[in-house]
Amino acid sequence: MNSPVNETKITLLSRSCNESYARVAAAAFVAQLDPTVEELGDIKTAVSEAVTNCIVHAYRDEIGPVTITVSLYEDRRVRIRVRDRGCGIANVRQAMQPLFTTGGEERAGLGFAVMQSFTDRVRVRSAPGRGTTVTLEKTLQKR
Repeated sequence: MNSPVNETKITLLSRSCNESYARVAAAAFVAQLDPTVEELGDIKTAVSEAVTNCIVHAYRDEIGPVTITVSLYEDRRVRIRVRDRGCGIANVRQAMQPLFTTGGEERAGLGFAVMQSFTDRVRVRSAPGRGTTVTLEKTLQKR
């Protein structure tokens, strides 16, 4: 992968009130590529799901840092990394299955499925006790 032509990084606490800021900040940065309204909506939804997973699952009953890095590439590719230092995921393959959740009855278990449906690629790296990094990639239409 080539070097990004522009990049930003923000770190926020895993409070639910910060989820909306995270998705809008990512979308605002991507806006410099002049995406369609639909593409911006896709990015906002995917980031929202990734950050919500950190809030609900990674830190559960505690507050911790969530770092979001948005990288833009010359070929209109967008790469967004959402990283936490939370509990980690023991079985990533299982966690990515639709309807699987560790969040109890109030959670649908569709977070990763939603991320996959709104981006071109989702990668998850995790280690129990060390945290999780979710990488979202989307190539924007040529304009």
